[in-house]
Amino acid sequence: MRRFLLLYATQRGQAKAIAEEISEKAVTYGFSADLYCISESDKYDLKTETAPLVMVVSTTGNGDPPDTARKFVKAIQDKTLPPDFLAHLRYGLLGLGDSEYTYFCNGGKVIDKRLQELGAQRFYNTGHADDCVGLELVVEPWINGLWAALEKHFLLNRGREDTSETLTMASHASQRTDPLTPELLHVESQVGLLRLDDSGGKAAEVLEQNAVNSSQSSTLIADFEASLTCSVPPLSQASLNIPALPQEYLEVHLEEAFGQEESHASVSSVDPVFRVPISKAVQLTTNDAIKTTLLIELDISKTDFSYQPGDAFNVICPNSDSEVQFLLQRLQLEDRREHRVAVTIKADTRKKGAALPEHIPERCSLHFLLTWCLEIRAVPKKAFLRALADHTGDGAERRRLLELCSRQGAADYARFVRDACACLSDLLRAFPSCQPPLGLLLEHLPKLQPRPYSCASSSLFHPGKLHFIFNIVEFLSNTTEVVLRRGVCTGWLATLVESILQPYTCANNADGKKALAPKISISPRTTNSFHLPSDPSVPIIMVGPGAGVAPFIGFLQHREKLQERHPGGRFGATWLFFGCRHKERDYLFRDELRHFLKCGVLTHLEVSFSRDAAVGEEEGPAKYVQDSLQRHSKEVAGVLLQESGFIYVCGDAKNMAKDVHDALVEIISRETGVEKLEAMKTLATLKEEKRYLQDIW
Repeated sequence: MRRFLLLYATQRGQAKAIAEEISEKAVTYGFSADLYCISESDKYDLKTETAPLVMVVSTTGNGDPPDTARKFVKAIQDKTLPPDFLAHLRYGLLGLGDSEYTYFCNGGKVIDKRLQELGAQRFYNTGHADDCVGLELVVEPWINGLWAALEKHFLLNRGREDTSETLTMASHASQRTDPLTPELLHVESQVGLLRLDDSGGKAAEVLEQNAVNSSQSSTLIADFEASLTCSVPPLSQASLNIPALPQEYLEVHLEEAFGQEESHASVSSVDPVFRVPISKAVQLTTNDAIKTTLLIELDISKTDFSYQPGDAFNVICPNSDSEVQFLLQRLQLEDRREHRVAVTIKADTRKKGAALPEHIPERCSLHFLLTWCLEIRAVPKKAFLRALADHTGDGAERRRLLELCSRQGAADYARFVRDACACLSDLLRAFPSCQPPLGLLLEHLPKLQPRPYSCASSSLFHPGKLHFIFNIVEFLSNTTEVVLRRGVCTGWLATLVESILQPYTCANNADGKKALAPKISISPRTTNSFHLPSDPSVPIIMVGPGAGVAPFIGFLQHREKLQERHPGGRFGATWLFFGCRHKERDYLFRDELRHFLKCGVLTHLEVSFSRDAAVGEEEGPAKYVQDSLQRHSKEVAGVLLQESGFIYVCGDAKNMAKDVHDALVEIISRETGVEKLEAMKTLATLKEEKRYLQDIW
């Protein structure tokens, strides 16, 4: 069997799941994949690797490779490596990203570029999958085309003596036309030319199942709109190409508990976990503000948790009690909620490399597992829908689940599952006859991820304390019924602090309500570069609308203490561009910012209000932070280009960060008289020099 090396660099499990899919499909096509996480450097060696390399690389943060790839990236970026270091290597790379962020798929692009610089050559075009529109739009055709590219690679490298054997294997493994067609080797540029049907054999199952035959029923169906539970022609009458049924591989037993205790330490984490009390909680917005923003103060004085302004940390949070309760009832396991979950690998599984999920603690209770370990709000992938269909008794419901995971149902999947953020609970409500076993959930639901928050304080200003702020996320879920949902973490935190929450009018009251302080578990995040310049005389520009102002409060608190300690020191100019909807409702930290301005810690404060009407001003106030930047175009360009200053951007990635980026391009172009492409290069240089820094989400 022809071998290739398959590496994945994952942050939240997406790249790993895709790599595992590639590994499972490989056998069907006559290949064998050596599958490893990119961090397992003791199990592979690119310097001596003779087999082709396939990589699946995600992107995290603001265009960074995932944490698991940091060591690998550092190794290949060694400047002493010769340009032919990897000249023997042939590779194909699939990058995962989100085009809502400025540096789309940058984790994969960084590795791709460096491999080329070290002499490696692609045997297959690089794919860039976009989570904003649906990873599967690129992932699925990229995987389909991979087998043809591998065939060609082995044909070219093994010579004529292996040709007949290879072609024989190919004919047995695939029922498509000539696998070496050029369409399959140019996935990104010619997606439309791809044959989108899965190959035959075990890799796919063609469902020759038509909806109700009579023309009368077709007319009735056409009168309805499509929904999560109902399709319309032509999909409702189509023959479906559906993915292969995922191999089940976990054996799950529930055993009665005998007094064992559980703690949050049971939740797997690569970082140390600190259990700390909440010492204060304050509402920063008025009750009629569109978004409710809370500040929480943690008492870290009895731990060795340390941070500096600009750092972020993780909050380990649980799923909603009501959602966990619904799953227990729906799975008919409510009476066994405290039973211990014993998980083993099925003896007869055909899943290659089957392993116990690392995020499932040994012998934890069922309730603990659903509450603290599994991301039950995750949008189900097509493989999960395919598996759920086989546990659905009603024929029409099963058909609909198969439609949603089929090639023909891609648009419906995007509309009713992915874009609607449907989760497992939504599917179980929509398809009452679906009764999955617990093991299926453990196989398909990812790890419940801790939620990151920016530190909004300085330990010089608040010794032994850590502040952070957040908007309570609220949204309507109307996949099956209209339900108001809160964010997993922000909803939990808001409920947790209800008994000690100070209202908006007491925002500056130093003393919290006297009540039993609830505790939460936190962990540090990998060190980043979103920090103040080491030289305090360097000028800085901070752009942080809404909750994006959080790290800059820490910056300014820190700078105030430094200026107190060094009254004769040289400190650079500090600009803050803040924005909110209404001056009187959600102007966060207004008194603090005025204080910083008054004492000279903050030299320029520019505030924009997007929903307040202009009153008696010729030009009117700026609506958004990018408008404020444009109004101070000359000063901004001067700080960045003449004074070697830093610019920090924190907040919303979807709109604000892009708009600020575009404004900076325009400012540099206008103030230096260069074309926009040249201005973009200048910004890219600032980013490389770590003078243009982003903390966006």
